Amino acid sequence: MTTRRPFVGGNWKMHGDLARAVELTEDVSAAVASIAEAVDIEIYPPFPYLQAVGHALRGVGVAFGGQDCCPHLEGAYTGQTSPSMIADLGGNSVLVGHSERRHGLGETDDIVASKLRAGLAADLQVVLCVGETQAERDAGQAAEVVSRQVRAGFEGLDAAQARRIVIAYEPVWAIGTGVTATPADAQNAHASIRELLGSMYDAELAAAIRIIYGGSVKPGNAAELFAGPDVDGGLIGGASLKADDFAAICRAAMPS
Repeated sequence: MTTRRPFVGGNWKMHGDLARAVELTEDVSAAVASIAEAVDIEIYPPFPYLQAVGHALRGVGVAFGGQDCCPHLEGAYTGQTSPSMIADLGGNSVLVGHSERRHGLGETDDIVASKLRAGLAADLQVVLCVGETQAERDAGQAAEVVSRQVRAGFEGLDAAQARRIVIAYEPVWAIGTGVTATPADAQNAHASIRELLGSMYDAELAAAIRIIYGGSVKPGNAAELFAGPDVDGGLIGGASLKADDFAAICRAAMPS
């Protein structure tokens, strides 16, 4: 039986305004108050609302973080946000490598790895997003692509640094499409990632790192997806914008 603490993140992407961000934060906080004792719950609002969300979350057991970060801690990088700034506002973690940045904005494995290291340098927990496109899956390259992305992210990291990373397996073909990987598909992908980590480090560290699933997770399919022994929770998109739906998903991640 795993001792890994479940992790559920809510990625709000570029939705809402300030009033809605605060309202949603308060609604989520109330809905997951008891669940947060057993599950690590993080929300990722748009950057302009980080401070307001942080104030609204004080004392409720829910953490927050950035949807992305600059690969530098400070400097002349117009328009970018340093991971140190996220930490300065009370942020706990940061997402790197989300498919909407890899494929929408052309971020390479090297760029993602640089952001991951900057996040660690700022003492943030880093959620490394990995996953294959439909074309890569159809070509039988899914395992190769995910392995490459994981190796690039972890290259050169010692065991202590590696333990501060959560891996989010998000098949690109299932993000925002309504199509979801089957529970067996998710478990198989997660098991392969854990096996890879074991070959890069050792079995003990591989067993300790949390691997979560993202891709059209909803209250109706969360429990089945999270039932896999190597699935430690989820990174939730659209459903995280509805407090009751997000709470139901967080509840599904609770240890039985």
